[in-house]
Amino acid sequence: MSLIVQKYGGTSVGSIERIRNVADRIALKRREGDALVVVLSAMSGETDRLIKMARKMTADPDQREMDMLLSTGERVTIALLAMALQSLGCKAQSFTGRQVGILTDNMHTRARIEEIQAGRLKEALSEGIVPVVAGFQGINQKSDVTTLGRGGSDTTAVALAAALKADLCEIYTDVDGVYTTDPNIVPTARRISKISYEEMLEMASLGAKVLQTRSVEFAMKYRVPVLVRSSFNDGPGTLVTQEDAEMEQEIVSGITYNKDQAKVTLVGVPDRPGVASKIFGAISKEEMNVDMIIQNVGQAGLTDLSFTLPKEDARRAKEILLKLDAEIGIKNIAINEKISKVSLVGVGMRSHSGVAAKMFSCLSAEGINIMMISTSEIKISCVIESKYTELAVRTLHDSFGLGESQPPKSEQVTR
Repeated sequence: MSLIVQKYGGTSVGSIERIRNVADRIALKRREGDALVVVLSAMSGETDRLIKMARKMTADPDQREMDMLLSTGERVTIALLAMALQSLGCKAQSFTGRQVGILTDNMHTRARIEEIQAGRLKEALSEGIVPVVAGFQGINQKSDVTTLGRGGSDTTAVALAAALKADLCEIYTDVDGVYTTDPNIVPTARRISKISYEEMLEMASLGAKVLQTRSVEFAMKYRVPVLVRSSFNDGPGTLVTQEDAEMEQEIVSGITYNKDQAKVTLVGVPDRPGVASKIFGAISKEEMNVDMIIQNVGQAGLTDLSFTLPKEDARRAKEILLKLDAEIGIKNIAINEKISKVSLVGVGMRSHSGVAAKMFSCLSAEGINIMMISTSEIKISCVIESKYTELAVRTLHDSFGLGESQPPKSEQVTR
């Protein structure tokens, strides 16, 4: 008998009918002999609805109260699914994050899991009960409700799988796996049957919305195999697992894009030790994640500094920098929100040369200017004007032969 943690996203439980369909799937799996823990998101659109309600009440809702409000969405779905399972003769009980013992830090709306005391889950499993757990939430040291941020139910599921030493974590969503790129932009995009933790982590952090970044970090740290599948069909999905030799044969595994980025440029920054530390230290204190950073060669004691960060944080970052202006002396602060980041990801880049040159050549041929470049062992990212995003993705997907009917990637890059 295997122990499997299953997570169902908002679209999978978006209506009573869909919750019943999920219950049928779980009951069938249970009859096959596997032990199951089920993690649920709120119904599709419910979290957005709750956020809108809060902002109608006040322009700046208290973060503690937001967590109390947002945690209610998952409570609805877990209770309904437990009822549906019971009606099918399947023993089930619903559990909140507090009841499971998901302990987090004190950062409201973006909490991080510190410990899972899974005693009640183990007890339920020993009695043949299917625990149905509210994703996305936990409690802090004060016993206040906390939430884990967008996509946090993925993190809940993988963290529970790690704590319970489950054989597999299945993430059920509205897509049937991880694709070489967004099929809405490139219809010939191919489903990837197996992808490494590192590649999935890069793709998630670079804009692929299939899995939350922190869930992949958990999976990689604790070696939890994760299977991404559709809740609307019985397709094989995509397995996220440890890297093997077969994966290295693929030079580029996928192409991602992210339009939710902004570029902040500081013009005329004093070129002296400690300035960059003050700038990024102040931004870091506000829990904002900076991505690419470029500093020009200094002239006459001054330099220009550019960086990217999530678009929603750009205005707040500018306010912080304006407060630093009196201490540092910055001639101008410019924000460009009409950018996107397009990235190639693949563990095969470690052993193949020419990937960056080919990427730059492809973009140049389409008249797409590159504003910023960032690389790692297994990814290359370029910041471009957002209006060229779809063109860039289609061109790169074609050039690296990632489509279903295209030649193998190994034939298309100079080694």
